Amino acid sequence: MKTVMLLLTTLLLAGCSVLGKRSAAEPAYQVLKRDGAFEVRRYGPMVIAETTLDEPDYGAATGKGFNRLAGYIFGKNRSKISIKMTAPVLQERRSEKISMTAPVLQQRNKGGWTMSFVLPEGYTVESAPEPLDPEVKLGEVPPATVVVVRFSGLHSSANLETYGKQLQAWIDKQGYHAISEPKLASYDPPWTLPFLRRNEVQIRIEPDHG
Repeated sequence: MKTVMLLLTTLLLAGCSVLGKRSAAEPAYQVLKRDGAFEVRRYGPMVIAETTLDEPDYGAATGKGFNRLAGYIFGKNRSKISIKMTAPVLQERRSEKISMTAPVLQQRNKGGWTMSFVLPEGYTVESAPEPLDPEVKLGEVPPATVVVVRFSGLHSSANLETYGKQLQAWIDKQGYHAISEPKLASYDPPWTLPFLRRNEVQIRIEPDHG
């Protein structure tokens, strides 16, 4: 029953249609360059809620991380208020070398993952509700120039690897300098038909190349 209620609540907060297409707000950005499925964007500062999981399996980490962060925005916080969900959710493999994450992201190290939700515009680390779960942390992401490649289908560790390589090759061809590991951004809920889903792999670059 709790799982069903969580899915229904997520559906309502995400503003989904019957097919699961998302209409949630996104962080504002400026498109600096567009080349087919590739874009260079400039994002402003963002406040995120993130959690790190010592779970090598992508699917298991995604489920645990989403439930943990969804609990926070659905009221598991000291103020006991709900926060409107935004997109994308970011996932990246854990990394000790790169500590910052943005939108829902995950990076590799010791087989773990990091997942992040971007909080709606207007929140600061100080004004956002304090998480009750000690595994959920609030942080601020500074302005960043980000290169993305967009794809439909499943968000998975295999696609993170495949599109991450494509994105890195495009970055090298353009003469940009990457300063982060690839991050997977998913914009639609899991019940969205795969061919309708919007996914991205994102890599930060040196801002002077934007």
